[in-house]
Amino acid sequence: MGFNQILTIVGLLISIVAVFFAELAAYSGLLLVILGLVNGFVSPIADLTGRMAYTVAAVAMPVVANSLDVIPGIGMHLNAIIDNIAVMLAGMVIANFLLAVKDSILPSSN
Repeated sequence: MGFNQILTIVGLLISIVAVFFAELAAYSGLLLVILGLVNGFVSPIADLTGRMAYTVAAVAMPVVANSLDVIPGIGMHLNAIIDNIAVMLAGMVIANFLLAVKDSILPSSN
């Protein structure tokens, strides 16, 4: 299991646990963004299609998750979990964006 897979699993666990424990919820956004940034810098997405797919997912997931609120009992929790996952994805997108900008400005080291 690679480092980026471990970071993703930890992010998913934080996304789920933060919904049910208020003590963690206060810091979950910061933790998830940091995990996403580290994951994005450690394992950048090389192709443009992959970067665009992650960007669309980070934007669209919270919008789609809002419709889950109509499910009685668990809809609100599912919405919050998916919103937390989208925060982690946003960190990955930001890291990949910064790497793409760096690559466009600085010459390749090859």
